[in-house]
Amino acid sequence: MNIFRLAGDMTHLFSVLVLLLKIHTIKSCAGISLKTQELYATVFTTRYLDLFTTYFSLYNTIMKLIFLGSSISIVWYMRHHKMVRRSYDKDQDTFRHYLLMLPCLLLALLINEKFTFLEVMWAFSLYLEAVAILPQLVLLQRTRNIDNLTGQYVLLLGAYRALYVLNWIYRYFTEENYVHWITWVSGIVQTLLYADFFYYYFQSWKNNVKLQLPA
Repeated sequence: MNIFRLAGDMTHLFSVLVLLLKIHTIKSCAGISLKTQELYATVFTTRYLDLFTTYFSLYNTIMKLIFLGSSISIVWYMRHHKMVRRSYDKDQDTFRHYLLMLPCLLLALLINEKFTFLEVMWAFSLYLEAVAILPQLVLLQRTRNIDNLTGQYVLLLGAYRALYVLNWIYRYFTEENYVHWITWVSGIVQTLLYADFFYYYFQSWKNNVKLQLPA
């Protein structure tokens, strides 16, 4: 554990709390992509298959339970809560997210650290997380109406991964034989996908105007 890893975890946790705050308080999921949330639920389900078989630490177990439970609950709220689901923009959220899953699975079968079920699923979760934000970014470009909580949620998600990149750099220079190419490449790709959003978010903050992404 180091300051970058801890900051990344806390930023990720805050992003989830911001989204849950939006859903529970406002009873709205406007501007949120159900497709992205379903991908995240798949990511955490496949990544944490070792939850009840391998113990690392209490901190690790708690964080796994939080991210797994929150991702599944968000999907449930958006699909089944009688008030929240009314605000879901199904007509705009049309990204074919299932088309992302098959290439990620095939890539995981070909490129993994060890050809076992758990390791393949772990690699699959990394590849899928790298592109899971795409439906959300496409939805924001289509609607161009980004409220503060939605903008903060996406910003925190991007910041979490950027902090993890710093964590990997720190560990590379401070730990012996710390090399994880699958994690590194997936994380860098994921961070780069946020670059455009970061730019427009900063511009809107600097000019004190409402955040909008170009169509």
